[in-house]
Amino acid sequence: MNETRIISQLPKFDTTFFERYAKTVLVDLLGDKYANLVNRDRPDLQDCDAGIGIEVTRAMVTGRDDAISLIADMSGNDDISESDIERIRKFGYSYGIHRRIMGHIEKEFWSLAIPLKRIIESKVSKVANGFYGCFDEFGLFVFSKDELSLEYATQTMDYTIDIQKGNTTKYANMFIFDTHSLFVCDLVNDIITQIGVSTEQCETYYTEAMQ
Repeated sequence: MNETRIISQLPKFDTTFFERYAKTVLVDLLGDKYANLVNRDRPDLQDCDAGIGIEVTRAMVTGRDDAISLIADMSGNDDISESDIERIRKFGYSYGIHRRIMGHIEKEFWSLAIPLKRIIESKVSKVANGFYGCFDEFGLFVFSKDELSLEYATQTMDYTIDIQKGNTTKYANMFIFDTHSLFVCDLVNDIITQIGVSTEQCETYYTEAMQ
């Protein structure tokens, strides 16, 4: 029977791990444009001097009813080292270093996830209504637990462009990250780029997000 192991300790749940993780991904894969982002609120990552604001969120893949089922291929745990178990126990997160074991804090993060289209609808509405303030360039960074296809990511990009096309304030870019790829969606020019991500890069992202 497939199951997800939850490794637990006491750290308090918050979303800053994923916000730091998102910044690290952006800087590594897209360069210094995002190097001066700082962790704030509404939106989560901001570079006020450059006029960039990025909201960070997570989403379930359409058709999944349980956020826990987002963990793929949960057929066993023999491939995890004792050192990784200790890290997950200590920090409460496993994202990017192991797909079959979930840290206690991360479990709460994913339990609050909603389907991808619904979260995009919500975020598009909020940016249009001024909830995230005034920035020259808004971005939306979406974490996924599932490995996504380029076709699925393209459909998601097209859907986002369609629902925000009548809005004055809208997202210029959307980033969808699944630990295997970063899908960079140019919502202005309707262009998507898939950037592959290695296990070693995910290890670096995890380590830097913990700092």
